[in-house]
Amino acid sequence: MKRLVALAAAGIATFTASAASAATYDISIGRTTIDVLGEPSPAMAINGTVPGPILRFKEGEDLVINVANTLDEDTSIHWHGLIVPSSEDGVPGLSFDGIKPGTTHTYRFPAQQSGTYWYHSHSGLQEQEGVYGAIIIEPTAREPFRYDRDYVVMLSEAHPTSPYQMLANVKKQADYYNYGQRTLGTFLDDIAEKGLGATLNDRLAWGGMRMTPTDIADTSGYTFLVNGRSPDQNWSGLFKRGERVRLRFINAAAMTYFDLRIPGLEMTVVQADGNNVQPVKVDELRIAVAETYDVIVTPKEDKAFTIFAQSMDRAGFARATLAPREGMAAEIPPLSPRPQLTMADMGHGNMGGDMAGMDHGSMPDMKGMDHGAMGGDMAGMDHSQMAAPAQDPFYAPGSGLAPTAANGGKVLSYADLKAQKPLYALRKPTREIEVRLTGNMERYIWSINGKTYSEAEPIRLQYGERVRFKFVNETMMSHPMHLHGMWSILDNGNGAWNPIKHVLNIAPGTTLAAEVEVDAPGKWAFHCHLMFHMATGMFREVIVEGGPQTAAAAATATADITTHAAHGGM
Repeated sequence: MKRLVALAAAGIATFTASAASAATYDISIGRTTIDVLGEPSPAMAINGTVPGPILRFKEGEDLVINVANTLDEDTSIHWHGLIVPSSEDGVPGLSFDGIKPGTTHTYRFPAQQSGTYWYHSHSGLQEQEGVYGAIIIEPTAREPFRYDRDYVVMLSEAHPTSPYQMLANVKKQADYYNYGQRTLGTFLDDIAEKGLGATLNDRLAWGGMRMTPTDIADTSGYTFLVNGRSPDQNWSGLFKRGERVRLRFINAAAMTYFDLRIPGLEMTVVQADGNNVQPVKVDELRIAVAETYDVIVTPKEDKAFTIFAQSMDRAGFARATLAPREGMAAEIPPLSPRPQLTMADMGHGNMGGDMAGMDHGSMPDMKGMDHGAMGGDMAGMDHSQMAAPAQDPFYAPGSGLAPTAANGGKVLSYADLKAQKPLYALRKPTREIEVRLTGNMERYIWSINGKTYSEAEPIRLQYGERVRFKFVNETMMSHPMHLHGMWSILDNGNGAWNPIKHVLNIAPGTTLAAEVEVDAPGKWAFHCHLMFHMATGMFREVIVEGGPQTAAAAATATADITTHAAHGGM
């Protein structure tokens, strides 16, 4: 019997292994209290901790995971990013009926891949309440990089208000969490900087759309966590000078994008969403909700370093420390200036590409959108001191949200990601499906192609085809789109070395394409991973027809398809 201890002290998952390469975990979902907000507050937990225990598998193992529900409501566990039979995917209503109170559900599937993944509830809004944890799958083959130490760095959120009340608040008042709307003071500052005419034109343009450039996030008021610890509680990982330290970053937040850096250390990105990529050195990266990135850092000084993850709207930050000795801490950098949306983020101006020529004024579901949660007084800043790196090609030219690094450093772009070893042969797609990301912020309803989940028919795919999905973001929000059960091959211009991912960030006012090898029969979820967006309609059922029909045949076919996936991750 081995014990896996969660990052929070008390969480224990039971694990057994036999010579037949079978592994069994016993985990329990229940209620607890946590102290990350300055006083005890209610939460849901896995084995008593938030986050839950790190589940460590070995590639090739047959897994049996018993999930006991001690709640007074249904629950579930979805194995985010894992290739599993559709019946084991953990989505109530599609994969199974959910786990009833007082019962135990057993998941059975093979670990057919390696890399960094995570697991979370797919029931209600339980994910924000604390039902999530990390998954590490060790590869059978040697990885194409080396390291001396290995840490999971799981980013998440805690809020004094229940997620159900938060959702009710934004449905009643769209700008409920917009704590930084423009004021008379910012109007006067803009006049001083830009002149009266330019300032009036700007206010009239945004006012005509009933929007503001400070609307970056829907919600605010979070305390941001690293491995379940607040910035004051300061999770720490130790190193010896000169060691190569692997950091497995997982964004388990419900609603928050993070801009991540470690002042004084260059990061070498070696995996994206569990898949090996050709190493790329960066100073900063933006991690969308539900994405994972593995990086290697090499501290060459005998001092502490701060892991600094600031929310995209600059409402706060998560913080941790790498140090050679216990109890050390490093300076915490100030929050970077708050970004502001531009007309490019709304699909106006110098857009180019598939968004050019769109009649945004006639888009009824955009009227009244007010994406609250962020202030944005940019007036008075010394813009001459701000770095102006090249525009990320995956953001609209002139976007106010394109990530920029402190001190002009290198920021990871999707264009930088190249597969270490291609998983699929390069071939032409059999057809294209357009996925327009739409929404009505005034009523707080999010949709795909103008329809919510309850209004739309499933997307039907044929086993064996290769489908190109063209995402067209017609909103002023970023959307992390997640297709269950199959890889999304991001078209980032690298041809046969295009990377495979399980989450794709679609920036405001942009078009992004990805191709899918349809190799997993059954019913699958396809949705925005912003929890409140998924809950209010930005969700689709995908049905893969044909292919292996029996559970045994499906498992065998999936194993055949993914035998070589270990070399690239999943």
